[in-house]
Amino acid sequence: MAEDNIFREVDEELRSDRMRALWRRIAPFVIGAAVAIVAIVAVNEGWAWYTNSQSAKSSEELYAALDSAKADDLPAAQAELDTLAANGSGGYPVLAAFAKASLLAKSGDAAGAVAAYDTLATDQSNVHLRDLALLQAGALLVDSGTLADVETRVGSIAVEGNPMRRVARELLGLAQFKAGDAEAAKTTFETVLNDPAAQDGIRNRVAYYLAQMTSAGLITQDTASDAEVAADAVDAIVDGDEAAPPAAE
Repeated sequence: MAEDNIFREVDEELRSDRMRALWRRIAPFVIGAAVAIVAIVAVNEGWAWYTNSQSAKSSEELYAALDSAKADDLPAAQAELDTLAANGSGGYPVLAAFAKASLLAKSGDAAGAVAAYDTLATDQSNVHLRDLALLQAGALLVDSGTLADVETRVGSIAVEGNPMRRVARELLGLAQFKAGDAEAAKTTFETVLNDPAAQDGIRNRVAYYLAQMTSAGLITQDTASDAEVAADAVDAIVDGDEAAPPAAE
């Protein structure tokens, strides 16, 4: 029995020695892995904090620029937006670029605003932001450009399936009317009226355009329903239920 105890103690000691030796060999890797895990967690937390702080900073910079614009200090607003577009985080640089283009239009620089929107459309990987930039450019070109200019921007948007097709068709119809093609404008406006997804606001605007064109003798309404829609829209405007849209001149 005593011998068994001695052998057991020796065996346990040998096992202990083997464990210590094994630990010495793998300890650097285990400790290194633990340190790496802690470092990764720390980096992730630090990056989240940094990102949030940068987003908060960018948000403040955007509001500061908009405040400058409201105060009619357009040069200061544009300078602040340039800084945000160059150094902002998240989606704020894109917002800054849209805001700057809008300020260019507000300041009377339609050509500069159109160029800014065109650049935005070219640079955007997000198709909805690209279409929005093209629509903004098209809206400016209804007044300052040609029918071809408007078609170049909104033609690819005024197609079935595009969620912004109704606005694109409205702009295209206005450009056609301005170019002197009342029948083409009528056809384009009617595609908006016949779109079951069109909301009341755009329906009333388009019906108003058709009513103007009809009253001027430039077109005739093909169906009673079109005339009724147009008349209802005009009645709503006369009664003060809705602000009059810009005249199609």
